[in-house]
Amino acid sequence: MTTFTVVVTAFDARGHLRECLTGILDGACTGPGPGPGRGHGHEVEVEIVVVDDGSSGATTALVDEYARRDERVRAVRLPRRLPAGAARAAGAARAGGTGDYLLFLEGRDILMPGALAALARRAEEAGRPDLIVFDHVRSTWAGATTGTGDGRLFAATGRAVLTVGDQPRMLHLTPTVANRVLRADFFAAHPELFGQDEYAEVLPAIGSLLAAGSIAVVDDVLLDRHEHGTPPSAAGAFDLLSQYEALWRLLDDSGSGGDGHGGAPRSGRVARIVFGGMAGRYLKVLGLPGLSDPDRAEFFHRASAHFRRYKPADYQRPPDLTGLRHAVLERDSYCGYQALRSANRGRRGVRALAGTARRKAADAAKKGAYREQLRRPVDENLAVFSAYWDRGVTCSPAAVCAKLAELAPHIRRVWVVRRDDAPLVPDGTDHVVPGSRRYWSVMARAKYLVNNVNFADSVVKRPGQIHVQTHHGTPLKRMGTDQVPYRATSRGVDYEALLDRCARWDYSVSANRHSTEIWERAYPVPFTSLDYGYPRNDVYFTATADDVLRVRERLGIAPGRKALLYAPTHRDYESAWTPRLDLERLARTLGDDFVLLVRGHYFYDRGPSPLEELHRRGRIIDVSAYGSVEELALASDALITDYSSVMFDYANLDRPIVILADDWETYSVTRGVYFDLTERAPGAVATSQGEIERLFLDGGWRDEDATARRAAFRRAFCDFDDGHAAERVVRHVFLGQPDTPRVVPLDHRVPAPSPEAAAALALSAK
Repeated sequence: MTTFTVVVTAFDARGHLRECLTGILDGACTGPGPGPGRGHGHEVEVEIVVVDDGSSGATTALVDEYARRDERVRAVRLPRRLPAGAARAAGAARAGGTGDYLLFLEGRDILMPGALAALARRAEEAGRPDLIVFDHVRSTWAGATTGTGDGRLFAATGRAVLTVGDQPRMLHLTPTVANRVLRADFFAAHPELFGQDEYAEVLPAIGSLLAAGSIAVVDDVLLDRHEHGTPPSAAGAFDLLSQYEALWRLLDDSGSGGDGHGGAPRSGRVARIVFGGMAGRYLKVLGLPGLSDPDRAEFFHRASAHFRRYKPADYQRPPDLTGLRHAVLERDSYCGYQALRSANRGRRGVRALAGTARRKAADAAKKGAYREQLRRPVDENLAVFSAYWDRGVTCSPAAVCAKLAELAPHIRRVWVVRRDDAPLVPDGTDHVVPGSRRYWSVMARAKYLVNNVNFADSVVKRPGQIHVQTHHGTPLKRMGTDQVPYRATSRGVDYEALLDRCARWDYSVSANRHSTEIWERAYPVPFTSLDYGYPRNDVYFTATADDVLRVRERLGIAPGRKALLYAPTHRDYESAWTPRLDLERLARTLGDDFVLLVRGHYFYDRGPSPLEELHRRGRIIDVSAYGSVEELALASDALITDYSSVMFDYANLDRPIVILADDWETYSVTRGVYFDLTERAPGAVATSQGEIERLFLDGGWRDEDATARRAAFRRAFCDFDDGHAAERVVRHVFLGQPDTPRVVPLDHRVPAPSPEAAAALALSAK
């Protein structure tokens, strides 16, 4: 039995942590009999130590979930974010000490099936070596998988147990800790290699190869590393200098590159490979866009000192442009380096003249007033709001705006609204029309920008501005880069442009842990998740009986009638909306006890509606143009929907929900979904018009089974909505108060009264 301790750092896991932990557990076993890993001919025992800094409530909850249900998982909660190396060391220190080997992964790393069994088998075959190295691939949000190029190096080593002295070319392997397992006592003997890497993993990756007395390889791809999707940052880059100083000390002590202590110059293939990698990485740091000019100059001079100090006696300068860069570095000629850099920028500038039409349009929009306003200071007391591509004052941005007026009235609030929708803006609401001179002014100068979709490509994210993405629903259907495999929705989508827009987010507001996990994976850009609930859903807990009755009266719903809100979603494979229910027949079948409130999806807001004639004849109430979906929900006794995210919001009211899933197989295959709604529905499920009618005629829409389904759904997807979401957002983002009101437990929340309860309260008050 080979035992592994797998230390997983859960920072910025971007929605892959569940897949990471499940893959480790599925690849291990602890006893005889059939089970995961048995088919590979080797038993494996594992303990998982998950290191979490507590910055993401969803990540913490996920780690706790795994620790509760599986004794092999333990959580290590750090008081603050630590550099990667220090976090790994903290995790290893908290391990149970029973593992023969240590494996360090990030939360985005996914082990291939059978990986642990293959590593265990190799450990036994090789006589338990200090180090086992294996190949891996890298995946992007677009689904592209890229190999490391290390395959030839692995193949050349064969099955022999070796050292770097035997095979110096192993130093060319991709420098990462995740593609190697370390024997526990070897790791304990070299703590200086594994706790101080911040910018890159050069010291632990290369240092472990240099220090190991025995190395075995597995010439297979055993790991899939999901990329961040963000460009490298200059943060911590100076740490690379310290790592190489430690690496050269190790190399000198080992004697692999020459006797540095005795004065003999370094030489040999090992020294040349380490030196070439050092020079290449230093030049890469110097090219990072995030490095300030003073820091770039300082790094250059320190890198130059390293170049001269560690240059092997048998070093030969490369003959190409790389050699020219080496020359200016060796001479410590920062002016020469800047000249080379300027020349390269000039060449890139010429190529950039052939940019796309989208970029040209964006550049044109930034000219004139916008460009001028971008030079002016950011207005600390100005906030801009928009919703649904500038359709009006609605959704979570409206709830945040209202709470902002209450808690921070000194911050001016301006809405972006399309010209056609401007007449519907509430009196007293300051607004601008997209493209107008004042629009460019407020977009350039506002400190805060709040939207439930993305702002236009032409909007520049300035330093000092804060973007808040509230989203506009909980995802059942695939979103963002998760749509890539589904051609019905991904054809023609510019995902690079999408991620450019998403990269402006500072905060992402989430209604539940499911959403947090999805947003972090589907939009692989840096942002902070605010697990506060959707502000638009606050009204489901703050509305009174009078509010419910007032909306019903405004809609013309007669007392005593059951109002059924029918709110379907759109289909990506349909160009126009046709109701999937025969609404006239449904109204006739249900009779006068029921009234249908029908809301078509806003994607179909152009052209004639199939609902107009039914509304005119009084068969239904067409509420497609009604401003607030939340008020419609308050006024209704039950919801009928298909796959719309309105079900997640409506569940907060704890009222009956009926799902019409007549085309579930088509929808789920073409659009892509995150879970099987028919298995986890918030109530009764129908697959035809006849079934819908029977449910409402025989009471199945609100029977015991439907109620139990709704309760399970609420536990899964109503995590954070409790009536205080907008307050949390305003206090955290606008007032700088991260200690916001705690989320009220689900069992202690009191939703707004149902229409029936509201009528009873009104009657008793008379």
